[in-house]
Order: sequence, then C-alpha cells, then structure tokens
Amino acid sequence: IDTVLEQFPRLRERWDQMAGNLSGGEQQQLGLGMAFVAKPRLLIIDELSLGLAPTIVEQLLGIVRAIHDQGCTIILVEQSVNVALTVATRAYFMEKGEVRFSGATEELLERGDILRSVFLEGAAGGTATTTARAAATAKKSTATGSGDEPPVLRVEGLTRRFGGITAVDDVTFDLAPHQILGLIGPNGAGKTTIFDLISGLLPANGGRIHFRGTEITDWGPDKRAAVGLGRSFQDARIFPALTVAENIAIGLERHIETRDHLAALLNLPAIQDSELDVAYTVEDLIELMSLGAFRDKFVSELSTGSRRIVDLAMAIAHDPAVLLLDEPSSGIAQRETEALGPLLKRIQAETGCAMLIIEHDMPLITSVSDEIVALDLGHVLVRGTPEQVTSDPVVVTSYLGGDISVIERSGSRSK
Repeated sequence: IDTVLEQFPRLRERWDQMAGNLSGGEQQQLGLGMAFVAKPRLLIIDELSLGLAPTIVEQLLGIVRAIHDQGCTIILVEQSVNVALTVATRAYFMEKGEVRFSGATEELLERGDILRSVFLEGAAGGTATTTARAAATAKKSTATGSGDEPPVLRVEGLTRRFGGITAVDDVTFDLAPHQILGLIGPNGAGKTTIFDLISGLLPANGGRIHFRGTEITDWGPDKRAAVGLGRSFQDARIFPALTVAENIAIGLERHIETRDHLAALLNLPAIQDSELDVAYTVEDLIELMSLGAFRDKFVSELSTGSRRIVDLAMAIAHDPAVLLLDEPSSGIAQRETEALGPLLKRIQAETGCAMLIIEHDMPLITSVSDEIVALDLGHVLVRGTPEQVTSDPVVVTSYLGGDISVIERSGSRSK
C-alpha cells in the first residue's frame, strides 16, 4: 500500500474520502493501485489513459510495469497507439468485432489502412452542407467580431467547497467572443467542477458568473441553456432509448419556432415546416459526423467512442454562443482525436461560438486553443498562449511530466 501511495500522492491526500467522491482520474488511480496490491496473474486494463493527466498516465505506466514484473500477464485496451507502444510489444487491432491486425506494436503504426479516422475524416474540410442557421451565425460573427468586444463569459472569484475540500478556490477568467480557451490541470484540479458551476449543475459557494453581460449566477441550467450556453460531459449524457437521429434532433430544441400544442395536434403547416427544418439539419449533422451507418440505431447499442461523436453532434445542434467541451477526445480512437482538432476549428469558424475545452490530449488542446489556463488544486496557476503554458516549469512539474509518449498521446510519435 505504501508503494501505491508513493506513486499516487493524491490518494494519500484523499485517504479519508469515500471512493465515490473521488474524481474520475483519482478512481482510475485507485483501481490500478488495488490491482497492484492484489498481485493478479492476469490483469485486463480497459483504456488506461482515459481521462487522465499526462503525469498520472506516466505513473500508471510505472505501476503497470511493476505488476508485469511480478509475473502478471497484462491485456491492455487502449485508444492511444502512442501510449500502448510504451508498454506493449504485441498488438491486436479490432474493428466491427473482427481482428484486422496482429503483430508487433511498432508495425501497427505503418498500417494507415486500418489506423484511420472512421467518423471525422473529411469533416474539417466541409464534406457536409453547412446549415443555413450556422452560416448566418458565422456571417454575423465575422461582421461584428472585434477585439474591443466585452467577454461573452466572465467568471469572477468562483469558489466551491465539498465538505472540508475546496475544489474551486477563487477562480477568475474571461472568455472572449469567438475565442477557444483550453483548461488543463491534474485530475482533481477542479476543471469539471468549474464546468458544473458555469452550467448551473452546482451552486457556487462564492463568486459570480456573467454570460453576455448578464449575471447568471443564480440561474438554473435550463435557463442558461436556453440563452445559448452549451455543454458536453466526460461521459456522454445522451438518451440511450432513442436513436442517433432522435438524439441529435433534441439538440435543436431551443431553435424550434412553433411550439403550440394545438397546432402540433392538428399537424398544421407551421408544424410540418418546423419538423422539416429539424429533419434537414439532423441529416446535415449526421453527414458531417459520418454517423450515417448509425442513424437509426439506439444509442444504447453504440460503443463509448461512437456515443462521444453523437454527443458532439448534439452540442453542435444546440448552436450555442459558448460551448463547454469536457474532454471531447475521451474514449475515441487516436486517429479520430487527430481529426477532431480541425473539426472543432471549423465548428467555431462556422457558428461563431466561443469554446471552453477541458482536455488531457496535449497535441489536440495546444493545436486548437488561442490561450490555455492551467489549474491545480482549484487554483489558476498560469494563463497564456499554448507555448507559454506548456513550457512553464510549474505546469511541467505538476501536470505534464517528462514522458513524451504520454504527453503526445495523439499525433506523430516522437522518435
């Protein structure tokens, strides 16, 4: 146990906390620590790097190697080929229930025919028809965009406590119109809690939130969503009993102009026109995200990565002024992650929205962000350009670590 706590000091800090109150990353550390103590003969690890900071993945890999040195056979399911290469000598690549490749892990990198983006390839280049609403928004944002515009989102002195733990401690930052701002930091730094406070899912113990010049601190999440605040989650919050097309249609709810119940009952022309508008937009988004093969499938039938793509499509359908994306690359394959950056930039350019993105994939977040805010233990450490933040000594020590294969979990592997 002492060895585990030395590897994961955050678990020592949380020693007296209920396991269910730990962050996702902390629970991942706890699970692997339990496996280390149990000394299994066979250990199956499902997505080791999922939702974890680079320093934590580096530590987890150390534990995995230590478990292997105890004589344990390890099977690792991993979306990042770059991460898998650091521990696995042999790889199997599966697609649609079939093994497409088996052999040395290094050889897998040469197989561009199977290491490809299934969903997002081509999306950034505009393979789908841009919706009229998105095009109009883009035109408006281009015409009115200016460096003198007030922040579209302002967070001042935001504080949130859970019992004796201060998860968010006097956090202040602005988000400019049309800006992409990244949030990075170790697991348990308070990033998702900040999203919960901004979106109204948690009340703040202190501080204020302004959206488009109006204070929304006391507003409920439904009212915030209605005025254009959009949100995705670490685990896709979509409706499993509905189809992919039906879920995307729900994302368009705030844009439906005709809401009269009697008109709907009588199926009046206005209702028919409204439903056609929704149907056309849904088809555009299905094409954009390459979801055609899943259009009529229930979300409960989809894999984690496929649900993540549907979740992103729903967020785009909402067409928000500010879009909060909580680890958009979580659970999707490495090549999808590499295609995600250009797609996010295209979405921002076409809709004119501002984005606040939590992400542990450093090549992704540094490629899309205008600026990055680094957090730790609920505090803002530093804000600046991606180059400034990722070279900051405190950020390197507390968050990035020194394993380049873990830091660059997507993109071309550094030699």
